[in-house]
Parts: sequence; structure tokens; C-alpha cells
Amino acid sequence: MRVAHELADISGPVILKHFRKVVPVENKAAGGAFDPVTKADRGAEKAIVQALAAKMPNDGVIGEEFGTKAGTSPYQWVIDPIDGTRSFIIGSPLWGTLIGVLRDAKPFFGLMDQPFTGERFWSGDRASYHSVGGGRPQRLKTRPCANLEDAVLASTHPDLFEGDMQIGALNRVKATARLTRYGGDCYNYCLLAAGFIDLVLETNLKPYDIVALIPIIERAGGRVTTWSGGDPASGGDIIACGDARLHEAVLTLINNA
Repeated sequence: MRVAHELADISGPVILKHFRKVVPVENKAAGGAFDPVTKADRGAEKAIVQALAAKMPNDGVIGEEFGTKAGTSPYQWVIDPIDGTRSFIIGSPLWGTLIGVLRDAKPFFGLMDQPFTGERFWSGDRASYHSVGGGRPQRLKTRPCANLEDAVLASTHPDLFEGDMQIGALNRVKATARLTRYGGDCYNYCLLAAGFIDLVLETNLKPYDIVALIPIIERAGGRVTTWSGGDPASGGDIIACGDARLHEAVLTLINNA
């Protein structure tokens, strides 16, 4: 936990010197798709990896921008320097740095840092939150919501749902939920852990998009799985809920259809 906070303290200034500035944007995708990356993404991940090499030299690293470095310990650090680069490049603060830890390939610890707003969410024995000027860290706790009709649903963007199955699932859930909001990336999951959102539905995630968020949500009282109810640590189609009863109801709705 101490090292993860140190990594966030190191990476934040690297990112912020580029935020809301004119910065070149590269497209990592082919075939007409758009997957942006900036010098802020790469600079932050480089700073984190260099610090890890000094602080935890035996641990492995899985990073979005520079790939995987094998380790000899049971631990792997899973890094997304800016989750929400699309938000970053338009000046929106709905992005964050994700620092996750796998122990024996299982999510063990997670931290989400938003250096612009001065907010940080992390998992220890319990999920916690701290903001600049906010005093002592506050405990995160999901809120009860058993019925989809009462739920607030969040997702990054409907265009990320592809094919009849994914689009149909989103439409069925959205048609029943009380309120649906788009945008947010990793920030949505942290708001779920804090009890402001009930359900996050996403598709085609990579491990670095979700590993750090799993322990935060689970230790706040929520549940995270794939759409089939499986292990979410490898990414894929993801459902996160603050209430296990809601989680079961949404899984049933998606899979029965």
C-alpha cells in the first residue's frame, strides 16, 4: 500500500504538466478505430515502472503502454497510467491512474488516483477515499439497491458495445434502470464503491482497465464479475454492482435473454 501511494505521488505531476495543454495525440488503433495515447500516458507509466524497479525489483509489471515485465515474486503490478485518455484529451477530469496488484494472479490491491481533483480511492483491509483538504481518509461503502428499477446505471459509452448480443444486453438493462449516465471510465467504479452509482456495465476491457478496481469495489461491499459470472481479472465484458442482489438480477436478465 505504501509503495502504491508513492507511485501515485510520482505519476501525478508527470500527467498534470500535460493536462489541459496542447498535446500531440497518437492513435494506436487501426482500421478506422480510435485508441488515443499521449506523452502523458507514456511518461507516467515510465515513471511508475522505473520506481517499481527500484522499490520492488522482484515483482512483475503489466502496463498498458510498455507491456509486461516478468518477475520472480508472486506479485504483479498492473498499471494503466491514464484510464480515460479520451476524457483527458478534451480536458475533462473523468480519468484516473490505475495501480493494481495481483498476488498469484488474483486481484489483491487496487488504487485509483485523480491528481487534478486531488482524489484517491484505494483498498486496504477496507476500501478508502481521500481528497485534498479532506482530513482523514473516509471509508467507502456501496449502497443497497436490490431492484434494477431503482438502480443508477453507468457506462463509458454505448458505442463501445458491439454486435447484437452486447448492444441488446445494454438496451435491456438500460430500459429497466431508473437512470443511465455515460462517460466516466474508472471514475464510475469508484463512485459505485462510494455509494453513488449502483451498476456499471462495460465491454471488451483489458486487465489493466479493471484489476485495480476489483479490490476497491469488493472491499466496499460490491461485486464484480464478467457477464457470465466469471473471474473479471482478465478483463472482457464486465458487470459491477454495489448490491449482490442487483448483480444476480442483472446477470439473469443478460443471460436469459
